[in-house]
Amino acid sequence: MTNNQTLIELDHVALGWKDKIALRDISGCFTRGSLTAIVGPNGAGKSTLLKGLTGQINPLKGRIALDSGFLHQLALLPQMGDLDKSFPVTVHDLVAMGAWKRVGAWGGFPKAEHERIGHALEQVGLADFARRSIGTLSGGQLQRALFARMIMQDAQILLLDEPFAAVDRATSDELMNLILDWHKQGRTVMAVLHDLDMVRSCFPQTVLLAGQVVGWGETEAVLTPENLHLARHLCAGDYL
Repeated sequence: MTNNQTLIELDHVALGWKDKIALRDISGCFTRGSLTAIVGPNGAGKSTLLKGLTGQINPLKGRIALDSGFLHQLALLPQMGDLDKSFPVTVHDLVAMGAWKRVGAWGGFPKAEHERIGHALEQVGLADFARRSIGTLSGGQLQRALFARMIMQDAQILLLDEPFAAVDRATSDELMNLILDWHKQGRTVMAVLHDLDMVRSCFPQTVLLAGQVVGWGETEAVLTPENLHLARHLCAGDYL
């Protein structure tokens, strides 16, 4: 379910930190309702692109423009490695953090939000895990909890950074079905992925990165042997 409305546009964007540029000359757009995989070799700049799209880092050059009607409609699922599992928080409380834009940092937590948490946990198969500490969860269980938090955010633009890392195939398939449901609902989804077979079977659009854009468009046209070969060599420094 897509249309031609541009939600996010990048115009000759460079992203990085001080004197280290991770991505250069990035131009392209994400349209409303699109489902896009972001792929590339290690060090290609995939997570850096998500940081730029979510405003965690500002462009060193160029411009990232977000449709003004969606300024507060972004949600990010971070890499699991970015989370401190030793922090004393329950699954329920982790998922509840997805509601803060509705209830505020110091507001009461109404019954309707508690019910939404229960429904989100049911959707990801964690209905009986609400009172468990996140430190007791397996990788797959923690990723399910993060998906439940994203459900609670109820955003229209969803960015996922390696959502299937360190989880088994059954969990990946279940979580992929959630992503496909979001797409059917008309939400705009961008996901950093490594499994190119999954990308080819599930994602209509792909951005292939290697410190720059190697390909951006329909997945079949982007993930050609020639483009993949070029991406590997660009990340190895052979063409820089």
